[in-house]
Amino acid sequence: MNLPNQLTVARLFLTFVFVGALSIDGLPHAGTIALVVFSIAAYTDLLDGQIARARNLITNFGKLMDPLADKVLMCAGFVMLCEQGYFPAWIVILILTREFLVTGLRLVASAEGLVLAAENLGKYKTIFQIVAVIYFLVVNAAKEPALAWINPALDFKGLGPAVLGQLLIWIALILTLVSGLSYAWKNRKLLADC
Repeated sequence: MNLPNQLTVARLFLTFVFVGALSIDGLPHAGTIALVVFSIAAYTDLLDGQIARARNLITNFGKLMDPLADKVLMCAGFVMLCEQGYFPAWIVILILTREFLVTGLRLVASAEGLVLAAENLGKYKTIFQIVAVIYFLVVNAAKEPALAWINPALDFKGLGPAVLGQLLIWIALILTLVSGLSYAWKNRKLLADC
């Protein structure tokens, strides 16, 4: 297994560690652990693609598992933060719906022998999703006494953590929906026989 694929598998493993950190009651420094683990996992998303392209290590496994691992990580982040009460469930449902729609289109395309590449709008969507999740994880970790010093930094230009967080989640949600609709529209021929 080449390095990019190892990083993809590591991202899946880190996702389970992330979920475990936020799920175990009474785990000391759970918020900090979740923040660090999620951040490392998100960085592997950037790193595996760069290495695969630079070293020409693109494989069928990577084409399938890299976007899947990304979606599992992001969905885990949104579900766990929803459970913590940072945003309502309907936002998570819309995000999950988009991710399943795009994955379904990719599976249909694969059955036709086609590979649907990621689009720029989808990449921006992923960046804003990661930024939003990391922001809420920082807010969550700042509740721990050792990281309470972070709280003043979260009050961006007097907006307060809640307002900035809501702005980030709305940008991520809008990009998620627009990129999903764009992806479906551009690939509507795949669904022509429905």
